[in-house]
Amino acid sequence: MLIDEVKIKVKAGDGGQGAVAFDRNKFAQGPAGGSGGKGGDLYFVGVSDLSALKQFRFKKEINAENGNNGKGSFCDGPSGKDLFIKIPIGTVVHCGNKKIEIVKIGEPVLIAKGGLGGKGNFLFRSSRNTTPMQSQPGLPGEQFDLKLELKMIADIGFIGLPNVGKSSLLKELTSATPKVANYPFTTLEPHLGVYYDLILADIPGLIEGASEGKGLGDKFLRHIERTKILFHFISAESDDFKRDYETIRKELEDYNTELLDKEEYVFISKIDAVSDKDLKEKKKRWRKKATLISIYDYESIEEVKKILNKIMEEK
Repeated sequence: MLIDEVKIKVKAGDGGQGAVAFDRNKFAQGPAGGSGGKGGDLYFVGVSDLSALKQFRFKKEINAENGNNGKGSFCDGPSGKDLFIKIPIGTVVHCGNKKIEIVKIGEPVLIAKGGLGGKGNFLFRSSRNTTPMQSQPGLPGEQFDLKLELKMIADIGFIGLPNVGKSSLLKELTSATPKVANYPFTTLEPHLGVYYDLILADIPGLIEGASEGKGLGDKFLRHIERTKILFHFISAESDDFKRDYETIRKELEDYNTELLDKEEYVFISKIDAVSDKDLKEKKKRWRKKATLISIYDYESIEEVKKILNKIMEEK
């Protein structure tokens, strides 16, 4: 199960307490309390693993290490270790009114700063106060309530009504292993495949009213926002190509009008399931340019690969 939205609490480490201590050396008596260590910072690091948010399924509170307290003999407390949490690239971190986007693999993004350690009494010494008894507590680390929302980053997004053959084509073109069957909503979560340098994303089947929460709802519409190009699939078994096409386009428009501006390729899939005469008649009524494909037809798959190769060259 893909977790693409989660709420968590994060807290950076608290700074350590400064120490009150005195040198016991007979000839060097004086303040010798060390300062507390700094609390660990908390970072998010982008990874390509889309399932990385699963770590928060049951663990909702994440804390970085606290700084250690100072000690006598001028010993400062060690700083707490920084915490690096792996987050899928494409994740939007909502923190109040602020948004942070994780878009690069391996790049740490500071989320919460650790608190500074408190001063030990050694740093309070002066000519007027040779035996200071004061020290400072460490400062608390930053803490936030976060909402993490995954919006996949892919070169090409496969869209269309349920049962139009998107998963089957992804499986044919890549090493992805999506579940494939002939009933609605087989694809319950996005699947990614890699075709050479292109990332292909199979977006779960949409239906009329998806932008309002019907069917699988708008749960996966946001994943289309970051795909650069759309492959729109219509089943050759449909009795109205135009209706199916406009149904999906309307849902995209209702969710975000900018989705309509994305480059789009249209495919009539499952052409092996209908007669040539029937297919010709349906396509004639629609009159929109589209590529006819079937996973059982070698030449049509080669046509899809030509399109992918062209996109790859432009990339």
